[in-house]
Amino acid sequence: MSKTPVILSLALGLVLSACMEKPQTLGTKTDAPPFTGTGNAPAAFVNSGWKAGDKTSWEQALRARAQAGQNDHAKTN
Repeated sequence: MSKTPVILSLALGLVLSACMEKPQTLGTKTDAPPFTGTGNAPAAFVNSGWKAGDKTSWEQALRARAQAGQNDHAKTN
């Protein structure tokens, strides 16, 4: 019996196993709610009426932003 088919099948197995996708596991969740802020944003990028961690002021800032014309859906004809 020839060893060639055995060697070819082993080589093919090694080649195909190298092309396998690595498992994608979900790590620990580190996301925080958006109204908590980053803590290191420059004052120029923070709305003056918003305080980090205050959900009501975050919602008010979003409402004011939507009414000020930053809603792209309202701009289309």
